[in-house]
Amino acid sequence: MENDDKRTPTLREINNMLNERLHMITSAVPLPPMAPPATGAQGPTPHHGSTRLKPLKSPIQEGKLSVIERSKQLAAWTAVDEHVLPEYRVIGIGSGSTVPYVVERIVSQGAEANKDRVFIPTGFQSKELIVSSGLSLGDVDQYPTIDVTLDGADEVDTQLNCIKGGGACHLREKVLAEAATTFILVADYRKNVEYLGTNFKAGVPIEVVPFAYAKVLQNLHQVLNSPKATLRMAVAKAGPVVSDNGNFIIDAPFDVERMKEPYKIMAQIKMLTGVVEVGLFCHMARAAYFGNQDGSVTAKWNDGKIQEIPATNS
Repeated sequence: MENDDKRTPTLREINNMLNERLHMITSAVPLPPMAPPATGAQGPTPHHGSTRLKPLKSPIQEGKLSVIERSKQLAAWTAVDEHVLPEYRVIGIGSGSTVPYVVERIVSQGAEANKDRVFIPTGFQSKELIVSSGLSLGDVDQYPTIDVTLDGADEVDTQLNCIKGGGACHLREKVLAEAATTFILVADYRKNVEYLGTNFKAGVPIEVVPFAYAKVLQNLHQVLNSPKATLRMAVAKAGPVVSDNGNFIIDAPFDVERMKEPYKIMAQIKMLTGVVEVGLFCHMARAAYFGNQDGSVTAKWNDGKIQEIPATNS
């Protein structure tokens, strides 16, 4: 019997656990009921006098999700439930594969909750998510102070330092992270590591001005001991990846010992002339939420506290 208890759960069992966890979240945070429109002599009366609430649309299509996608959804839903508070009016929306689930959960709070909110994107993807979902789009020029920014990560260590920039948006992501009173990370269990560089082997993303990329590469190879640093090339076009800011991206791998001090690496790279921003976010996040295969969520806080949110009540 002992061996049976320790067996690896099947894919169906994992999906069942994930579905149960999602049902628990929905049950624990019920969505406010929509009030029926008042009817008078002049016909239906809209809410708030003449204000008409905008229709909102979830960015996630209905259908079955894989275990990985379900774990991302769990992390995003839990983070939104705990950190997108009713009184918050300016919300930063990051980039990456977990962020559509963040927007999905925000949309599920309803038009009434979102009618006075403005959402600031970190790049093209998040801008499209905001617009297509019917949420109000804003800009950091208008709102330099943000209540909360939620973003994904390529990897997060035990100190909540993280690698970002797999999608080449880390300059704008860091601006919104610094502008936020609260910065929250959401990811799946694969991103939860002891040291950065454990699973994400591509290296530290570095945004550089095109004029300086060759010199920065030389410095990385010869001075900062990253001999495999390379210019990131595009997949479906001839030439390098170009960021939303018109810059190139370099990926610079470092060995595990160096990655134990990510702040030191970040500072050294940032000092190179031609570097615009480095995809190491150090001492910035208040908490990180990781969706697990069994339907639980692991929340790590910047004070060292680790919270395990179980998949079931038992």
